Amino acid sequence: MKISALEVRPNALLATWSKSGRVTYPTLWLRDNCPSAFHPQTEERVLDLLSLDDEPVLVDAERAGDEVILHFADGHVSRVPTALLSAHRPGRAAQDPAAIAPRIWRSEMTPASLPRYGAARILDNDCALRAWMQDTAEVGLSIVDGLDDRVDAGVEIACKIGFLRETNFGMTFEVVSKPDPNNLAYTAVTLPLHTDLPNQEVPPGFQFLHCIANEAEGGGSLFADGFALADDLRAKDPDAFRLLSEVAIPFRFHDRDADIRTHAPVITLDRHGKVCEIRWNAHIAATFDMSADLMPAYYRAYRTFMAMTRDPAYQITFKLKAGEMIVFDNRRVLHGREAFDPSTGFRHLHGCYVDRGEFNSRLRLLANKTH
Repeated sequence: MKISALEVRPNALLATWSKSGRVTYPTLWLRDNCPSAFHPQTEERVLDLLSLDDEPVLVDAERAGDEVILHFADGHVSRVPTALLSAHRPGRAAQDPAAIAPRIWRSEMTPASLPRYGAARILDNDCALRAWMQDTAEVGLSIVDGLDDRVDAGVEIACKIGFLRETNFGMTFEVVSKPDPNNLAYTAVTLPLHTDLPNQEVPPGFQFLHCIANEAEGGGSLFADGFALADDLRAKDPDAFRLLSEVAIPFRFHDRDADIRTHAPVITLDRHGKVCEIRWNAHIAATFDMSADLMPAYYRAYRTFMAMTRDPAYQITFKLKAGEMIVFDNRRVLHGREAFDPSTGFRHLHGCYVDRGEFNSRLRLLANKTH
């Protein structure tokens, strides 16, 4: 996109773009984003904003190739790339390769229609890695197959994205039935749909569950799109949605070594009012502490959402096979498990987390590398 005209005002530059019309750039913004305001190697801002006037006075502007040259009354001259002005028009968010719009799904999603990628391809090809990550971000859920019969095979995939998120369960964790469990995941009982670790100040982002063995009777995996649940709740019961998105409730995990607590709403909205996070785990929701006057209405909203999580209209179920790994956004997709009988065979999943920030960082780097 090209600039067709420039208009200088003392407190702003008005640039007319060939396709999008006129855009106003305040002079303080222009000085704050002058290329000279940034360190040439680290690209961090080194300008002291308080060293400038409240409204630096712009006296002249001219186009010169791929730059706009700005002259200010205090003698400062800025050479601003046209690309910078185009990418950062005030009032419009900059393009972000990691800002992938979610594709909301319900029971029409089937195991066969889930994104599925081979482990070897992801490990060896950045284009395949990016395509898989984009699909996983869009759907919130994908399957990686063809993993080697090694405990760390799934971790290798996760580490292609970024650093693992360590929690009180360790850097990685084993999902097996074991004596003296400190979490219901380490038993053979049914696990209703939930998100992991909502008691953390920031719950883990993407979860990786590598199936090493799944020979026992039962033990099928269950998933639901929490964004679909929240969107439908907002449409059919706005009062319940408002309570679940505005009222913070206590979450707590505790055992002999940890006591981790936070207050947060079940549904988190972004700055545009869209659902961006679900915290749902009735097993580690602590004792509600809102006022008694609010409790009846809140319990009604909470039970309404709980009933929706049990509705098959939102669920997808399948049984993971050895060599498969399910990858999902733990802050969007609810997951659960059918009960299984340990006496009929061994069931072993190996898991880890990678935070959303690491996931999004890799997407941005891959976009620059593979475009």
